[in-house]
Amino acid sequence: MKTMITHFIKKHHLLTKQATVLVGVSGGPDSLALLHYLHSIRQEWEIRIIAVTVDHQLRGEASLEDLRYVKRFCKTWDIEFVGTSVDVPSYKKKHKLGTQLAARKLRYKFFEEQMELYNADLLMLGHHGDDQAETMLMRMVRSADSQALAGIPVKRDFATGAIVRPFLCVTKEQIWNYCEVHHIKPRLDPSNHETTYTRNYFRKHVLPLIKEKNSNIHTTIQHLSETLEADQAYLNRQAQEMVDTIVMFDKERCQVSFEIKLFKTYAFALQRRAFHLILNYLYTDLPKDLSYVHEEQFFALLHRKTGNAQLDFPSGLKVEKAYNQLKCHFQDDLHTDSYHMLLKIPGKTVLPDGSVFTTEYVDEYQEQSEQTFILQSGQAALPLHIRTRKHGDKMRWKGLQGSKKVKDIFIDAKIPRSERGTWPIITDNNGEILWLVGLKKGLLEKQADNAAFIQLNYEKGNM
Repeated sequence: MKTMITHFIKKHHLLTKQATVLVGVSGGPDSLALLHYLHSIRQEWEIRIIAVTVDHQLRGEASLEDLRYVKRFCKTWDIEFVGTSVDVPSYKKKHKLGTQLAARKLRYKFFEEQMELYNADLLMLGHHGDDQAETMLMRMVRSADSQALAGIPVKRDFATGAIVRPFLCVTKEQIWNYCEVHHIKPRLDPSNHETTYTRNYFRKHVLPLIKEKNSNIHTTIQHLSETLEADQAYLNRQAQEMVDTIVMFDKERCQVSFEIKLFKTYAFALQRRAFHLILNYLYTDLPKDLSYVHEEQFFALLHRKTGNAQLDFPSGLKVEKAYNQLKCHFQDDLHTDSYHMLLKIPGKTVLPDGSVFTTEYVDEYQEQSEQTFILQSGQAALPLHIRTRKHGDKMRWKGLQGSKKVKDIFIDAKIPRSERGTWPIITDNNGEILWLVGLKKGLLEKQADNAAFIQLNYEKGNM
């Protein structure tokens, strides 16, 4: 077994000479065998070994004795030891977590602190080939996402260095044999035999059946995990480049947006990964009730022919399609509330979103653009008002028979629903809509001969 592990370490470049290595040790067979293995190669590799043990306070005096047991082993083998006790029961209650997840969070927090304290190169953990097989089988049962099937990584970045798992090449049985040969007597956690935990159920009932067909399944699955991990790493890099190129991020509002047609030009494998990268950006922690169903809904939305539609994702995330734009955000309303104010003539009027209307008197009629509007003082009832839309708003313009609803004008112009509620509208003192800014200019009274001209200039804000 020692030869097998050393070959695995060299193949995956898991250890370098003169490294500072922290070892997560619980007192069980896996971690004690790992600690013994490292002790046996310590002089050859010139490494510094520090055993790190966490008492989770889940089994009272018994779990505290595990810590003391490891400490005695380290003293016998002349290995540095660091131990701590963490209050998992209180932490899980406070944060509403399951026992296993709460214990893992506190354990890795302590590992990270010790890595930084010792400026360690590696944290070695005793996960083995059977752990890998159990993990991948569980993920196949519970997940429909190929990215979740890569299993336990052999090596990943962590704190000041990396987490490595050199025992992924061996089985639990081989570890027990190693302990017997080297007279190592591990302490056993009774919870490992309870099938109430999903992993233990797979360990006791599922994996043994598979091993009857392939006793070397751990090697097969480890190879599968490594190839999947390599494929995923490449595709994720490509997806990140895609996201960096076409997705707009608004950190202040915690929202993203992109052009749907451009998004769909990429391969679907990259679109899927881009979707998950967007979720990871938006969510601090991915909600438990976020599933492959939401992914299916997301892509169905992209291909809908209707101009506007919305999805509600967990934790209040809104996914809005507005014609060729897709926007993801948490706010119920991305903009400020509705407004109604008088337009200063002459002068500047600043809207809640930072947009500015500048009005001035001019001597003669000038050519207009989408951002300007000119009328004579006698063509509308003063003062002029600026407001957001009201239910049933209609307007008239030259050449139109009758009037048209503002709502229909927005639809025809493909204005996103999220922008319609705060779109600026200029009216006269009688409520007649004179200018739906940037879209339509209303019907004015007949021009007077000597009346002054009023010019309105609109500059959109950046808020």
